[in-house]
Amino acid sequence: MGVESGLYRFVLLLHITTVVVGFGPLFFSAASTRLARQRGGTEGAAISDANQQMTEWAEKAIYAVPVFGILLVLLSDGTWGFDQLWITLSFVLYFAVVAVLHAVVKPTHRRLNEVTASLVSEGGRAPAGAGAGSSRRPPQLAELEQLGKKLAAGSGVLNGLVVVLIGVMIWKPGL
Repeated sequence: MGVESGLYRFVLLLHITTVVVGFGPLFFSAASTRLARQRGGTEGAAISDANQQMTEWAEKAIYAVPVFGILLVLLSDGTWGFDQLWITLSFVLYFAVVAVLHAVVKPTHRRLNEVTASLVSEGGRAPAGAGAGSSRRPPQLAELEQLGKKLAAGSGVLNGLVVVLIGVMIWKPGL
């Protein structure tokens, strides 16, 4: 076959498409979370819920990325090999991205949506005059702030890893 064959190029198209469809929505997850917090109430809850749903859809494409990558190596007729540094680094970085997604981003977002729903069911927003030091401040607000920071940090790490992963795929260190 080789890297010039039609089948190789079609699998490359599928590989790149799954990268875009899978990782693209995750790049905007932190921005959507900020927007949800700014809007607050039921509108913010809806934005956050939609963001979580998009992450779950994107996750399915993310799982196809290494499948197409493996097929590309196999179809390359020796141009690429699993013993090459850039391919090993790509797999390591991919598994690091998936680990951050499952260990931090998804559970934090899920909890953030649960707390938001609880807050909305109790009236949607903090009572008037319920600032950071106020005893009238709903307890969920402190947890939401912490969850927002954790989600932003997890999303930042995930996005950074994806950028490095794409760089490895482009520059192919070790070749």
